[in-house]
Amino acid sequence: MDKTSKMKLSVFIAILFYILGTTGYMAIEGWGLLDSAYMTAITLSTVGFLEVHDMSDSGRLFTIFLIFTGVGYFLYLCGVFISSVVDGEIKSMLGRQRLNSKIKKMNNHYIVCGYGRIGRVLCKFVAEDTRDIVVVEQSEELKEILEKDKIHYIIGDAGNEDILEKAGIDRAKALVAALATDTANVFLVLTARQLNPDIYIMARASSPMVRKKLYVAGATQVESPYDIGGVSMGLKLLRPTVSNFLNTALSRESDAIQIEEAFVPETSTYAGKPLKDSGIRQTYNLIIIAIKEKSGHMEFAPHFETIIHPRDTLIVMGKTEDLKAFRHALDNM
Repeated sequence: MDKTSKMKLSVFIAILFYILGTTGYMAIEGWGLLDSAYMTAITLSTVGFLEVHDMSDSGRLFTIFLIFTGVGYFLYLCGVFISSVVDGEIKSMLGRQRLNSKIKKMNNHYIVCGYGRIGRVLCKFVAEDTRDIVVVEQSEELKEILEKDKIHYIIGDAGNEDILEKAGIDRAKALVAALATDTANVFLVLTARQLNPDIYIMARASSPMVRKKLYVAGATQVESPYDIGGVSMGLKLLRPTVSNFLNTALSRESDAIQIEEAFVPETSTYAGKPLKDSGIRQTYNLIIIAIKEKSGHMEFAPHFETIIHPRDTLIVMGKTEDLKAFRHALDNM
């Protein structure tokens, strides 16, 4: 039996004791409901007031029985309640300490500020690759949802420097500003950029007029959910087959095909080789659909003579297991 069930059973038994005492005085002494209920209350609570009326020997014997059984049980019930409250608070404190300890050990993690509809969907997507996510959310009401989703979190104002430092902004890889208002996001971006000049910052913009302000504040990338949603709807309307393909490749809901990016380290054995001699197609059954050079230039459908340079990013397409194997090989070269 869990703690909730035990608590409910304890309360139910306590109510039965109270009803037993009330009906007992009514039956033995012939008192009214109010007098009997009052006498039961002062007896079980050990208040020690005078008896409501003079009692017979039978009534006194019943009172003795009520004291030794009911009072003892009510004291036990109070102990259960106090223990439950203290135990809950201790567990909460220990849980918070463990969570803070995990956050302090994180490096190259993602900080998501705001756990509304967009923030939650974003975290769910990122969590498919890594659990190194810290959510900063001001609403206490979302605490239960965050714990249910098994997300590391800090309750507080994302625009507060102390809160961002607790989230490990100095060690973080990226920060997402997904707060409810554009004003809050602009202030957050300004604060985050001051605390970590090198961090990648993606900001949400509800209005096109705010885009420029967010970039000036220090955002690396600004996205509008409304623009993205409109483009997605238009693509599904005009090119449904292309839309379905992209959804399949990017949603990660299917193992049939995925599109991923793979960074080429300077020490990689692939660096300096043309695509035809890299063996990527033959070994991992992957298709190179584009190469982003370190300068930022993007070459689509690269020729088989194209040279892979250090610090290039390969955009590859293939099955999930093949992509994982290729990325593992790159990381361990």
